[in-house]
Formats: sequence, C-alpha cells, structure tokens
Amino acid sequence: MAETVSSCVKRIVDKSPFIHEMLINGILSYSNYASSIHSEVERLYTKEVKISAIVMALRRYADELRRGNEKRSSASVDYGIVMKTNIFDLNLVRRDQFISKLASLYSQVSVEKGDFLNITLGSHEVSIAVSEKYCDLVSSLAEGEEVLNQMDDLVALSLVFTGEFLQTPGVVYEAVRRLAWEQINVIEIVSTMNELTFVIRREDSMRAFDVLQGLFNGV
Repeated sequence: MAETVSSCVKRIVDKSPFIHEMLINGILSYSNYASSIHSEVERLYTKEVKISAIVMALRRYADELRRGNEKRSSASVDYGIVMKTNIFDLNLVRRDQFISKLASLYSQVSVEKGDFLNITLGSHEVSIAVSEKYCDLVSSLAEGEEVLNQMDDLVALSLVFTGEFLQTPGVVYEAVRRLAWEQINVIEIVSTMNELTFVIRREDSMRAFDVLQGLFNGV
C-alpha cells in the first residue's frame, strides 16, 4: 500500500509519546513541528511535500487521538493494582531441553502463597520473571544455557481488570504511553485475559504505581 502524507506523519509522530501527549493536549505548534519533520516526511513519501499538507495531517491526527483518548477515558473499566517486589528476571535462548526443565520450577513456586512466576515462551527466547527466593533454582536450571540477560531487585505491577476491559481498545497502549511519558523503562510486559503486568526497576515502582493508578481518572 502506497504511503500518504498522513501515514508518513503518523509514523513519525508515533515514534514519540511526548508528541502524542502534546497533540492530545493541544499544546503543540503545528507549523513549527511540521517544519522540523519536513525533510523526514519527504524522505518517507519520496516526493516533495508542502508544509501546509503536513500541518493539515497533524491537525487531523490530533483530532483522531483526542477522540480515542476521550473514548478510553469514558469507558467503564474497573481495575485494581497488585504490586510484587523482589523479582528476578532471566532471558535466555529457547531450547527444547530447557523447556522440559520448567516443570520442576512450576512445582516449587506457590503463587497461592504469594510467590510470583511468569514464564513467556517466544519463538526464539524464553523469559522468566520469578520471586527472588527462587533465583538459585532458576540459575541452576539455566546452567549451560545461553543467557541473554538477567536482572534482580525488580518490581511487578499487575493491573487486574473487570468491566469493559476486553471491549475497550487502547488500554495497553494508554498504559505504555503514560509510563513512557514518565521515562519509566519497562523490562517485561505480560498480558492475559484480564491482567496486564509490567516488570520494572524498583526505583521506578512508586512513580509507575501513581501513573497506573490514575490511568482512567484523567490524571
């Protein structure tokens, strides 16, 4: 599908949550921003583009973003937040021999007693986020495997939804956008039918809690 000026502008804007926020709040100078992205729009569009066309595309996208934001804000989405501290996160290359070891981890971690465990199986990687007291167990299971990254002293913030969560588009986007606006780096994102979990650094946890607590309160 051929690019349009509008689609090029959207691609550029979508790379920055800060510009998103400014468009929604009506505090962005369309003409100044259009001038600053003029060359990039022309590169993507592969033709000459007038500044006025970029300004028009920005105005239309701002209206679109505001409508989406108003719809999310008025949605009847109820949720609670559960915080788990002392999380250990491990990422490694996926191999069948390691997958077969995970049963022993499941058998020893007790979520019912307050432990945290999430295992994400990607096509090429495996991610394990677990309570730190199981760090030695996970490390022993991963012995000889190709570890990509590991971090400790993390926090898991889980949004547990009721209401119209499944019928409300943009909930995950809105949460990620607000965290990005506050410069909060997300280590892991885990999504199930009614839960959305962010694994983050401990030093970001209270700011992230405040951001997520006000997700649909206009905060």
